[in-house]
Amino acid sequence: MRLHENDLATEALRPGDDGYDEAARVFFATGRPALIARPRDPGEVATVLGHARDRGLPVSVRSGGHSPVGHSTNDGGVVIDLAHLDSVEVLDAGRRLVRVGGGATWGRVAAALDPHGWGLTSGDTTGVGVGGLTLGGGIGWMVRRHGLAIDNLVGARVVTADGALVTASAEEHPDLFWALRGGGGNFGVVVDFDFVAQEVTTVHHGTVTYQVDDATVLLRRWRDVMRGAPEELTSSIALLPQAPGSPRMAMMLLCYAGAPGSSVADADAAIEPLLELGTVVSASITEQRYSEILEDAMHPPAGVRPSARNTLVPVLDGDTIAAIDRLWGAAPTVIAVRSLGGAFARVPADATAFAHRDAEAMVVCMLLQPETASDADVEQALLPWREVAAHGTGTYINFQGAATPGDVAAAYPPATYARLAAVKRAYDPDNVFARNHNIAPAEDDLAEGPAA
Repeated sequence: MRLHENDLATEALRPGDDGYDEAARVFFATGRPALIARPRDPGEVATVLGHARDRGLPVSVRSGGHSPVGHSTNDGGVVIDLAHLDSVEVLDAGRRLVRVGGGATWGRVAAALDPHGWGLTSGDTTGVGVGGLTLGGGIGWMVRRHGLAIDNLVGARVVTADGALVTASAEEHPDLFWALRGGGGNFGVVVDFDFVAQEVTTVHHGTVTYQVDDATVLLRRWRDVMRGAPEELTSSIALLPQAPGSPRMAMMLLCYAGAPGSSVADADAAIEPLLELGTVVSASITEQRYSEILEDAMHPPAGVRPSARNTLVPVLDGDTIAAIDRLWGAAPTVIAVRSLGGAFARVPADATAFAHRDAEAMVVCMLLQPETASDADVEQALLPWREVAAHGTGTYINFQGAATPGDVAAAYPPATYARLAAVKRAYDPDNVFARNHNIAPAEDDLAEGPAA
């Protein structure tokens, strides 16, 4: 069907329409929105926003639909699905300047840039949306060499809550541009992003699986190798749930993205120390085009309720590692520790809304429980996580599976939160965009974040 308003026609689905049930379901949640609209241009986005505001309906904005909290759908509201706003356009080949639609996926972007010998540091999977990942920061396989996705962003076009189309950059609406880089979907519908792409063709990418006799020893050795590794190398090590009758196992994923002209010998020299951390069960590392290393995301197993938490730790010290080991033994979890530093750390903490540039690593916990588990069951099982989180100074909202006021407060230093709240008041004073890790509009210029 079509949504007609202000002489614009927007593709839309309502309950009972063909395709509605599939469109109402996203990666981690199933909703029952009153309307799912798929605009094709900023004008149609504005029309759908006006439709929702006039009727007092909550609004969800969907890029790829991978929000761990299920923010990409809702019950009884309006979903603005950006799937048609998925173009990838080269604006200036000399500058490697590209414009990417807010509804594009990173797989589409990688494929479009590959013929140019370019890439963008982004997420790990093909289906993740450019919009959601970028607004949260964007940690990917080249984070140590090229920083976050937002560190390569130079502009964005945004439909604000009142339906206006504005350009945000260092020159235009600079406060909004600052807030978009890590502040989540709080400030408007970003219809497209302007990035400066990186020169990248092939990378060395793969996995190493270890038998774990002592997780603390393995993690310390991995940490020490990554502290001395060239920033072209990024890796993440995951402690896996133990299968009955089998030894404990860990899997490391790695990517070496060398500068143009780097050799296979350079990659081997960087990767070799990671093959000496412990008992290697298997290893598969190959040279691939960057566009080929993004994988399809795996849906949660049937009958399982996954719950994600993360923290950014300034120092992966012995106490933090010991807390990770205790968590691994206490609950059915996958615990991944991801190396940061390099270009990620060279951006000043106040340059973007993603402020935790001093983090040595990100620790992610994915709790796996029966789908019948209640919220109380989840919180009880996550009690050991609190010991790990106590060593962190912030969170990465894209991997955070809870969005309470305390969770949002934990994501930002107080001064960053206060500045975000002021920007929110300027661009969304009525909190139309509340289906996110929500930052309430400031009541005055001295507003502070909520109590954790």
